[in-house]
Amino acid sequence: MKRILLSAVIALNVINVNAQDSTGTKNADSIVIKKVPFDGMDLTWINGQNRQKDFPLVMNDAKGETILTGVVLVDGYFNYNFARPKDNTQTISATTARSNEFSLNQASIGIESNYKNIITRLWLQTGSQTAVVQEADGSVARGRNTSTGNLKFIREAAAGYHFNVKYGLNIEMGIFMSYIGLESYVMQENWSYQRSMVCDFTPFYFQGARIQFYPTKKFKTELWLLNGWQSYNSWSKNPGVGNSNYYRPNENLQLVANFYYGNDSKSGTTELSKVHRFHHDNSIVYRYYKSKSGKGISQAAFSLNNHYGFQSGDGVKAKDNYMAGSSLANRVWFKQNKLALTLRGDYVTNPGGYLAFSPAAPGAIPNDYDIAIANGEKLKMTQLSGTFDVMPNDHVTFRFEFAHRNSNVPYFAGPGGTTSQTGFITDAPDPTWKPDLRKTENRIIVAVNVRL
Repeated sequence: MKRILLSAVIALNVINVNAQDSTGTKNADSIVIKKVPFDGMDLTWINGQNRQKDFPLVMNDAKGETILTGVVLVDGYFNYNFARPKDNTQTISATTARSNEFSLNQASIGIESNYKNIITRLWLQTGSQTAVVQEADGSVARGRNTSTGNLKFIREAAAGYHFNVKYGLNIEMGIFMSYIGLESYVMQENWSYQRSMVCDFTPFYFQGARIQFYPTKKFKTELWLLNGWQSYNSWSKNPGVGNSNYYRPNENLQLVANFYYGNDSKSGTTELSKVHRFHHDNSIVYRYYKSKSGKGISQAAFSLNNHYGFQSGDGVKAKDNYMAGSSLANRVWFKQNKLALTLRGDYVTNPGGYLAFSPAAPGAIPNDYDIAIANGEKLKMTQLSGTFDVMPNDHVTFRFEFAHRNSNVPYFAGPGGTTSQTGFITDAPDPTWKPDLRKTENRIIVAVNVRL
């Protein structure tokens, strides 16, 4: 999910208790008991979670305690768009940036550690996904000494400390994966390659600080202070505020509720944002079948993710600027989890398009989508997908996916593309040209990802 990896936040709370030997007398040595949140639970099946159980890139000290865990991730895809846009640009997706050509979506290396309660994490990244997500951050236009180039190659970086309180208390500061939305920024962790639109329309990263608290073995809550909604810098005088809550009563059920409030994006000609944004998402992920033998169907689960949010203030009305939507997915694993089939359907409405992707850059002639929104049309979109995964082991996934999308207004790239009359940005623009937008889209995605 678009959120912090569980492996990055688990910390151990160690307590000492007096032990007795076989004669009943007290032993001078202490027994170390580790209080680990969600201990003993297999969470690798959850939509948005890393499915690795084996981590080969581990460095231990002389006592066998883990010092560093290294991570290597490479994800490539071929995204075939049946419209065959002449500029090979894939629109309305933070997952796939290009169509009808081979693309490197993400290459990432990282190290993580909580050695002696010190939390450190650094992930570096490159790939086409950064052009869609990080390079679109408009907050860097405010002031100087900043740019997306400073930070876009850092996927996540944090420094903090773990306190032995209850099942763990962590305080961290840095750049984090977003806690909003069920699905992850990392394709390997999701049940489908093209994310649901409710997740694609919401943030993939935050810069700020957070406190994570595990009051019990089965519950985690987080408090966030952050610069803004997927923004390196701040749009207002005040930081955004967030809250994330996870409850796992057992390894077959996960319940999540997340909240965000802040002032985001420049509003009109004002110097600082006066527009308030609220967003909430909740999800349930339930594994309803698990076979001990795993010879046929080995396990089956579903996930339901719901979103609602709005903007208001400075002349902006919530009834004209809100987002609501849901995504329902069902996944069945076969052959001891070596194969899996996922079917997913999702729906989103976003009146005013305040969170929606723009299908094309502004041009001399308004495109059909902008005209429809200006005339009061309320963007409504549905998406259906089927995904088949081949997973020989924990570290590699071969993925085959068909995705169909439909909207009530022209929104998806047609054969004429969305860049220029020739498909090249460098060519002189034709003042009579406008992007070719359609109401439906069909794609086939073939992807391979490796994670160590």
